[in-house]
Amino acid sequence: MSEYCEKLEKCGFFHNFKGNSEVVTEGGIKKFCENQEKSKKCERKKYSKANAKPPSDNMTPTGKIIIF
Repeated sequence: MSEYCEKLEKCGFFHNFKGNSEVVTEGGIKKFCENQEKSKKCERKKYSKANAKPPSDNMTPTGKIIIF
């Protein structure tokens, strides 16, 4: 079993921000994306389930919206 979130390969947030060290820390990549057990609390997953579509790519796993 992988230690990473099962949605990681298709996650727009992860792919757009994985190289940004500030977002990795503040956005929860280490906490949620790279930990399958904790990824169950990901707000992006909750949004997807409730809305039957993925959230905006700038929504973090903690539910914050990153404004450019």
